[in-house]
Amino acid sequence: MNVFMLYPDRDFDPNNSLPQNTDDLIKDLELNTLFNAMAQEDEFIFDVVKRVVLTSLYDLREILYRQEILKDCLENAEIVRKIYEIPIKAQESKRKQWLSIFSLKYPSSILSSARNTLEVYVDLLKELRHIADMNVDNFKSEGFRRFFAMISEELNDEYLSTVNNHLKALKFSDGVLVSAQLGKGNEGINYTLSKFKLKNQKLFDRLFSGRSQSYSFKIHPKDDRGAMILGELRDRSLNSVANAVAQAAEHVESFFNFLRWELAFYIGCLKLAEKLYQLNEPITFPKPAPVDERRLSIRGLYDVTLALTMGQTVVTNDVRGDGKDMVIITGANQGGKTTFLRSIGLAQLMMQCGMFVSAKFFSTNVCRGIFTHFKREEDFSIKSGKFDEEMGRMSSIIDTISPNSMILFNESFASTNEKEGSEIAWQVVLALMEGRIKIFFVTHLYEFAIRFLNYKDVLFLRAERKPDGKRTFKIIEKKPLSTSYGQDLYYKIFKKKH
Repeated sequence: MNVFMLYPDRDFDPNNSLPQNTDDLIKDLELNTLFNAMAQEDEFIFDVVKRVVLTSLYDLREILYRQEILKDCLENAEIVRKIYEIPIKAQESKRKQWLSIFSLKYPSSILSSARNTLEVYVDLLKELRHIADMNVDNFKSEGFRRFFAMISEELNDEYLSTVNNHLKALKFSDGVLVSAQLGKGNEGINYTLSKFKLKNQKLFDRLFSGRSQSYSFKIHPKDDRGAMILGELRDRSLNSVANAVAQAAEHVESFFNFLRWELAFYIGCLKLAEKLYQLNEPITFPKPAPVDERRLSIRGLYDVTLALTMGQTVVTNDVRGDGKDMVIITGANQGGKTTFLRSIGLAQLMMQCGMFVSAKFFSTNVCRGIFTHFKREEDFSIKSGKFDEEMGRMSSIIDTISPNSMILFNESFASTNEKEGSEIAWQVVLALMEGRIKIFFVTHLYEFAIRFLNYKDVLFLRAERKPDGKRTFKIIEKKPLSTSYGQDLYYKIFKKKH
């Protein structure tokens, strides 16, 4: 049985490698704040949501497939949590009852452990079947309805009854019936486990059925050597059965593992949604556009990590930038430019893993990759200069980035002078635009920004500043100014000292 909760045609691979730029994304977008809010101290959920969020989807059908499943989860949160508890119970029962079938030496021990485990698993499968039968009409997504249909079909009453009969028979309450042949030197070969005749067989059939001639003997209770030999004969006959039952237990365990892995992502989304509801922050399911389009339509977008950190509602922004290849954001220092840039990157990642986003409305095109190039604080441990470090990271991005990707620049190339920084930024951005890269660029480099004033596919945004110097933290559509109003900060700091 396949879970298919994250992909419509395959299971989640927990060993999938993460993108090369994972560390930069986590640092620049403060993703650990998001992951911690989704995991709430559950290390397993933290690991799963980290992998799922950072492994972006590019297929619109896959994104919408997850969205519909997540909508079902939000509508039926308690039911989904009950389903999620089932694989956790399976794991706990395995840990309590037996270590591992591979650590057991004898087939009889392997068989006993696997059988006991299967008995617990079958009870859990019955519980899962009951949940599916009782709640199938409450779910609308393709993923959940297919999952419930599979559970009802594969785990029907006849199948579960057959499994229970097999597990009962595998206890060998009446002993083990074994057939064998004599080989060279009268050594036993071809040991085969056989069935006992049914106890409820009709009297007439038992009386007149043909009987083969047989001989029997009993081992003396004190004959330890004889008992050991019989035990070896028993294990030979049970070997293939033990392997089959152990494999069956492994298959069911694998199903439970996949169910836990894939539902863990949605449990994390539920926890995040509940947290944002408590903060009275809106969420919405984004409308993804094809990768080769340039779509940007935003209403009420906010930085989800800032809201989670502050524990309160934060400033939101609206942007209309359809058809734009690049967005240049300028304006006053400490005016909210970096926060806005981070909110863009977070929303893009959340959309491309099938999540809701932190906005009232969000529609943008899918990107082949998401990259960040943020300024770094001084690091006295590095041997080269800050500018060299910047260019090294830029070189690594260029080696990895592909057409129709997105890159977020935050004060890049500002560690040199205005003229050189503007020229380098100009050359880098022109090359990226020719390569069909979608660009968001926060900058104080006025000379760089004004070079794009006549470009129709460039959108200019500016951090709003009131005439009295007050920052509203709103990002509005306006052309760049030659000043970042650094004197506001100067007077704010030094006026208090005099």
